[in-house]
Amino acid sequence: MSHVHASHPDVIKRLKRAEGHLRHVITMIEAREPCLDTARQLAAVESAVTAAKRVLIYNHIDHCLDQDSDDTLAEMKALSKLL
Repeated sequence: MSHVHASHPDVIKRLKRAEGHLRHVITMIEAREPCLDTARQLAAVESAVTAAKRVLIYNHIDHCLDQDSDDTLAEMKALSKLL
């Protein structure tokens, strides 16, 4: 089953931003740049991935969970562990 959501373009944009930050972190480490600067860039990667994950999960909760299903509570519990 294909899952396409209106939020997917935003998630892709966020992940591409994270990908760019991660490439920059690798370059910084290879260039032996200061650890503090590298850590800041790595934090940007983490933040971008976290933001993408939240958008994806919240959209899934809003649009995909069947509120009448017995499996909904179990899925909500599983999703909450990812936030």
